[in-house]
Amino acid sequence: MAGGFRRGNRKRIPKLEGRGELQELEREGPFKEWLGMPDLYRYRLVVDGVTYSYQTEDAEVPVKVGDRVVFRYKETKAGNWVDRNSLGKAIDPSDYQ
Repeated sequence: MAGGFRRGNRKRIPKLEGRGELQELEREGPFKEWLGMPDLYRYRLVVDGVTYSYQTEDAEVPVKVGDRVVFRYKETKAGNWVDRNSLGKAIDPSDYQ
C-alpha cells in the first residue's frame, strides 16, 4: 500500500522538539497492558523545569540526570508525551574539537 496517503484534506500537526538539561528521571513499572505484550516502563522526565512522560519497553533509558537531551513530543490533555525512540543525548560539536 502506498505510504503517506491520508483521507480528507487535514494538515498534519508538526511534532514539537524538546531540548535541554535533564534535571529529574523517575521510572514506574513494569506494567502489563495485556497478555503477550512486553512489559512497559513509564518515565517522568523533567527537562529545564518542564515535565514530560515517556513510555518504552526498555528498563533503562540511554540518558541520565545532567545530560543535555533532545526529543520529539506532543502536547495532550494528559500532559507532554515524548515519542517512542526519539529520546537521546544532544551532541554539541564544540565538544569534539
